[in-house]
Amino acid sequence: MKTYWANLKSFTGLATAALFAIVATARSADTNDTLKDAFKSCFMIGVALNQRQFTEKDTNGATLVKRHFNSISPENVMKWESIHPRPGPEGYNFEAADRYVEFGEKNGMYIVGHTLVWHSQTPRWVFQGEGTNAVTREELLNRMRDHIHTVVGRYKGRIKAWDVVNEALNDDGSLRRSPWYRIIGEDYIAKAFEYAHEADPAAELRYNDYSIENEPKRNGVIALVKKLQAQKVPISGLGSQAHANLTWPGAELLDSALTAFADLGIPISITELDVNAAETGQRSQSADVSQNAQAGGGGVADDANQKLADQYASLFRVFLKHRQNIKLVTFWGVTDRDSWRRFGKPLLFDAQCQPKRAFDAVIAETKKVPTTQSKPIGQ
Repeated sequence: MKTYWANLKSFTGLATAALFAIVATARSADTNDTLKDAFKSCFMIGVALNQRQFTEKDTNGATLVKRHFNSISPENVMKWESIHPRPGPEGYNFEAADRYVEFGEKNGMYIVGHTLVWHSQTPRWVFQGEGTNAVTREELLNRMRDHIHTVVGRYKGRIKAWDVVNEALNDDGSLRRSPWYRIIGEDYIAKAFEYAHEADPAAELRYNDYSIENEPKRNGVIALVKKLQAQKVPISGLGSQAHANLTWPGAELLDSALTAFADLGIPISITELDVNAAETGQRSQSADVSQNAQAGGGGVADDANQKLADQYASLFRVFLKHRQNIKLVTFWGVTDRDSWRRFGKPLLFDAQCQPKRAFDAVIAETKKVPTTQSKPIGQ
């Protein structure tokens, strides 16, 4: 008799698990809500793609992208080390970048280029001169101009926005002493924007950085942009990466930052959004790849799904308040499996491409927006 009841209990448990799986799948299949439709009167909704997604080898991921998003960014294929690994005209490799742009065009998406000038993921040869000497200022400017003219020029009119300069500031708002700064000087930022504008006068040209909601770095960003504007440098967009965790940024901090950025008079894009739910991820706001990759040892925070949903709802509540100034919100990855913060399960879709509680929370925020006050931004 004990064996009978044990077998029955086991069968019942399996049947219940199977039923839950069927219900979860049915929910995903039957829901009429898509992110791009929910936000269509507010701002565009984008996502960063890896190579398997834009080549459609990851069929489930590509399907999710086409269903929910109307803008795309490349995770890595347009960074200098990928697209221009060796010096000279023969040193460019456009194969993957071409496939990325073709995917966006085929699906009628707003295509973003990421990134032209950055201290990271740039080959050593870019900064090397003869022997062991650093390259001269003049030669590094020539290399920068060649790179920007070649890459931006190839996709002129096709890529609509570029992250021209990425992460040029320290957390205290001062300029990072990167090789670009040390060899060229502070005006390397202005030169990068000028070269990008020469290559495609119609493209939106953004400065992009992380943790710019925090007051010291926020003040640094504002001072930098105002200085470039005073010099008539063609900067036409600001990107906030918004790599968040379960408590940062709070609604008040985010609201005050977006209010301050709006005074710059250029469109704001949330460029790399994710919310780290890893326990160790709550102690850092760094955007460093290696640090975030190691942030999974302690597992996720207690009740992570609900806390993730609450934080996403809070963030989008503020984004929607500032929808007149926000042009685009881009998630940094399609599913948790793809994320650089995968241990923190930071996105709206889980590793099986199923929408999470956070997805519902984000959609719910759109239903609170008065339709009479909504308007499409930058489309």
